[in-house]
Amino acid sequence: MRPTPGPSHNIGFGARVLRFFKRLIITTVVLALGGATVFLLSELNAKTFTLEIREGKLTVLKGRLMPMGADPWRPGDPVLADAYAPLELEGTSPMGVVGVKYDDRDSLDRALFSVVESLARPRVASDDPKDLERGLYFIRRGEHLSGLTDEQRLSLKKMKADVSYYTARMKLEEGQKQIEEALAALKLAAESDTRHARSANQMILAVEPEAKALTDAVRKASTMSVPPPGKVEPAQPPALPPGPAVPAGPSQPLAGDAGTP
Repeated sequence: MRPTPGPSHNIGFGARVLRFFKRLIITTVVLALGGATVFLLSELNAKTFTLEIREGKLTVLKGRLMPMGADPWRPGDPVLADAYAPLELEGTSPMGVVGVKYDDRDSLDRALFSVVESLARPRVASDDPKDLERGLYFIRRGEHLSGLTDEQRLSLKKMKADVSYYTARMKLEEGQKQIEEALAALKLAAESDTRHARSANQMILAVEPEAKALTDAVRKASTMSVPPPGKVEPAQPPALPPGPAVPAGPSQPLAGDAGTP
């Protein structure tokens, strides 16, 4: 006897094809949704930043175009490259900013400035020229950060004001040095037998007196000292004008001389 065909044998070719296409569509949709999810996660990760300490420097990492992972950020713009270059921590340990994921540059700037400020503040309060120069470097790094809060901008402004005296003094001393070097070069040209000797002599006659007065003034200003911060020199009381002279009266006899003829 021939076996009776079961229900599976009754399914036609068209039904099997339809079931195959349904499964294919479902698989395609699932893969498409998975791919879209991976793409969105990659896009979000590529816009994030983190801070890590590498070889004693605070390094900015930017997310890869993948769901996870990051690499050191090296912007093509020279200004940005300077602002986000690895920051020498000089033995300090920043707290609360390392290993945190920042969703945009503004939040990264605020975190980075907190570290820059902690490095700059003690140095701009120092009288050591090397410390001041280092403090100025950190201030310049802070000026490149555009996403600061109003409070951070005020702090940066105060630090710049604290160090403005030393900045002006360094520029004046640098200008004095350049003027002296220029005069020395002109005198060398004037003493030589060249076609520029006459012009050099004329320039010396025109600028040397004013240049010498200027360099003397800068040299004198550089020797001036100010009281150290927090120390106020006591004010001297004003001198009182001399009072009117009191005429001397007749001498009075002493008590012991009473009754003496």
